[in-house]
Amino acid sequence: MVSARKIARSPITWTLAVLLVIGLGVGLALAQPWRLFTNTTVNEAAPAATAPGATAEPRTIADGTFISHEHDTAGTVLILQLPDGSRVLRLENLDTSDGPDLHVWLTDADVVEGKAGWFVFDDAKHIDLGSLKGNKGSQNYPIPADTDLTALTSVTIWCQRFHVSFGAAQLQNG
Repeated sequence: MVSARKIARSPITWTLAVLLVIGLGVGLALAQPWRLFTNTTVNEAAPAATAPGATAEPRTIADGTFISHEHDTAGTVLILQLPDGSRVLRLENLDTSDGPDLHVWLTDADVVEGKAGWFVFDDAKHIDLGSLKGNKGSQNYPIPADTDLTALTSVTIWCQRFHVSFGAAQLQNG
């Protein structure tokens, strides 16, 4: 019978232990499971007319309400047209989980409820508006001037790392 001391001294045991530690470290770095317990709150003011003497307020041209996908997600989405013609996507009262590498995408995919909706966005046409600023609160994302909003009809909080939607909203014309 092989003794525990002989197993502990074996080069194979040490090699396996080192590989296990490296694998655990890489897995933790990729998954970042601690982010399930962290929150970042961002509360930006809604965009307003900034030109001197301008009195017109931003106009809502589309809106939607988030549904949950991979993680519980709530809040609303507004697409605002500012008096100067520029457009901003605004997330209001967002409440979702924190996660690694989250982005805000405008897409042409239909929002599908349930697990079937988790993966529809990566095959769709999309515009990445940038990294999610915070998983809670209200925040603004400029929309590039050449974006065709008639073709992009939904918004998703997209996890680049795991290729999954945390939550999404179908846009309705305002």
